[in-house]
Amino acid sequence: MVNRIAFVSSEADDAREACARLTEQYGQTEIAEADIVVALGGDGFLLQTLRETMGTGKRVFGMNRGTIGFLMNEFREDGLLERLKATVHETIRPLEMETTSEDGTVSTALAINEVSLFRQSYQAAKVRVTVDDQVRMEELICDGVMVATPAGSTAYNLSAHGPILPLDAPLLALTPVSPFRPRRWRGALLSNKAVVRFDILEGRKRPVNAVADHTEIKSVTSVSVRESRDGTATLLFDPSHSWNERILTEQFRY
Repeated sequence: MVNRIAFVSSEADDAREACARLTEQYGQTEIAEADIVVALGGDGFLLQTLRETMGTGKRVFGMNRGTIGFLMNEFREDGLLERLKATVHETIRPLEMETTSEDGTVSTALAINEVSLFRQSYQAAKVRVTVDDQVRMEELICDGVMVATPAGSTAYNLSAHGPILPLDAPLLALTPVSPFRPRRWRGALLSNKAVVRFDILEGRKRPVNAVADHTEIKSVTSVSVRESRDGTATLLFDPSHSWNERILTEQFRY
């Protein structure tokens, strides 16, 4: 049943104008009282909306008023109620990042897309990679490395030549950024139950920052990443343009 819709938009002119027209046509409900939240903008704004509604049970339907819009549905104003009733849903689970900084401070953050480590200076980072308490790589020399969710696999992970994952795949992508040693390592696919730990080697000489979506922690000494078992968000798609269909289309581009 779809009676109460909350329309939200990014600051882009196209998104704000579309939000005003849709609000006039379908009405506006406060997010706390809404059955569905319709997010108008690009992928970044959709992820922001998912973060803000995480754990509330709200369903989010994105319509593209941005640039790429890989996570978004096509923008159309007519027939929205019928369209929302026919949607298929996907459950998004974020990553939990826990970091320890050089001064001993422990910080936590959630990431819907990915947790990334980046070199802070001109020198490449040196990182030890441990999966489920077993060291898998004693020394990775690189510009960075990330753990990406299926939802985030089409974002920075894809730009770094990581794999695209179906939303319902019980997997995480571990992907290096410009690896220098081992030069030919292209990453790994991990179970979504895996716990990944990164220990920074020579951290004072080669400082590293950790980023969970939009939250950045500077000069970390260790970072652990796991899929959240508690926080979830629900994303809605048109049946004719599902996430899996988009993934297949992307993989068969030539």
